[in-house]
Amino acid sequence: MTGSGSKQANFTLPADLIEEMRQIVPRGEQSKVVADALRKELRRLKFRRALEGAFGVWKDAEHPELGEGTDEYIRKLRSSSRMGDSEGQ
Repeated sequence: MTGSGSKQANFTLPADLIEEMRQIVPRGEQSKVVADALRKELRRLKFRRALEGAFGVWKDAEHPELGEGTDEYIRKLRSSSRMGDSEGQ
């Protein structure tokens, strides 16, 4: 993968990982496989960082309706919407 928009990188990987890749992935596709795996891992790390950054944003005091838990809240919502549906018929 040395076309436009690509750069060569030099880093070390475990020998067993390289050997397994060479056995499974055709020579011309190895860079793509590594790039795809790296993209996937970077996406996962960014998502994790975003979750950790958002931790604590939701304040219990701002949502007292969830004091009994989300399951109970959803159950009450569904129950009230069912009663509303039957009243309109």
